Amino acid sequence: MNNQQVAQVFQYVADCLEIQGEIVYKVLAYRKAAENIMALTVDVSQLWREGQLRSIPGVGQAIAEKIASLLSTGTFDLYDRVKAEVPAGVVEMLHVTDVGPKKARLFWQELGLSSVSGLRQAALDGCLRGLPGMGEKSEAKILTGAEAYLRRASSTRLPIGVAHPLAQAILAEL
Repeated sequence: MNNQQVAQVFQYVADCLEIQGEIVYKVLAYRKAAENIMALTVDVSQLWREGQLRSIPGVGQAIAEKIASLLSTGTFDLYDRVKAEVPAGVVEMLHVTDVGPKKARLFWQELGLSSVSGLRQAALDGCLRGLPGMGEKSEAKILTGAEAYLRRASSTRLPIGVAHPLAQAILAEL
């Protein structure tokens, strides 16, 4: 796994924990680890092989063990647990404008929504405005955001941050 992939896993864990209402300090620890791994100028796998994971800012013993497990097995217990507890589509809702972790949890728990397309349909049907803290304006903003996200997601273009590591991996294999 490269730095970006490891960082994405930790970002995903932070998103899931935030949706679940975990204490803010735990969420911030995973976000900080993800940011610092992404910013590394060396490969995180190299640091792991050298036993230097704790040299990464914001990485203590517990997170270092999770990184080591992720690099050696492709997963770790907390990652498996949050993936099982929080549907991927609920985490994806965080990419919709005006949807944060609390609203994503609200839509999931109160309406059973587990995808951005389901969120879009619920907004079209007027189902969101009856929820606490939601009105017609909020519903309209979320509908616009969901439609924009779905358009972007269906695009065949890859962001440079995703395309470059893939191209480098292909070049290395060639």
